[in-house]
Amino acid sequence: MKRGKRYQEAEKLVDSSKLYSAKEALDMIQKMPKAKFDETVELHVKLGVDSKQADQQVRGTTVLPNGTGKTLKVLVFAKGPKAEEAEKAGADFVGAEELIPKIEKENWFDYDVIVATPDMMGVVGRLGKVLGPKGLMPNPKSGTVTMDVTKAIQEIKSGKVEYRLDKTNIIHLGFGKVSFGTDKLLENYDTVIGAIIKAKPAAAKGQYIKSVAITTTMGPSMYIDQK
Repeated sequence: MKRGKRYQEAEKLVDSSKLYSAKEALDMIQKMPKAKFDETVELHVKLGVDSKQADQQVRGTTVLPNGTGKTLKVLVFAKGPKAEEAEKAGADFVGAEELIPKIEKENWFDYDVIVATPDMMGVVGRLGKVLGPKGLMPNPKSGTVTMDVTKAIQEIKSGKVEYRLDKTNIIHLGFGKVSFGTDKLLENYDTVIGAIIKAKPAAAKGQYIKSVAITTTMGPSMYIDQK
């Protein structure tokens, strides 16, 4: 696959045989030729676990100290006082059963995260086939099925990210924008890595973190020395 000129220029700066410290990699990103948009800085962590085993799942959330650089739109499924609370807390959309045909028939997906109170999960469950493949289904593990809708909305708006294994035992997530600069990105990086290490399953044997790579949306990968 032929890469663009900007990618090739960025690639020349990277020594593919070297393990970088996180700070070195983030400093390098600042030196790379800039894209026409503010690229997301991505983290790819390969773990020494088996995602097919229920006792080796790695999934959770953490709030990035400097946010993600993206303002997320939140839809809350709630009724009565909880719906009013969600509106006051800054939810972009609040509703109940009346939203089902809008989502199912009109393909309405003008939001990034769905929060639901536990009593609304019967309603939301009817949308499983539509929301599941898009990764939008609320889940207690990610803090999106909760009675504390204010806390959920505030965390999402302030930079909460979810990390979870894919089928190849890798966690992929964005942890900021190139424009944040090295120091803010490093704080976010340390927070995410710390959360993933803390989430190590008791059943995991051998080396837990196999490899860590940092890249930008359109840039080359740099592998990080985790020692």
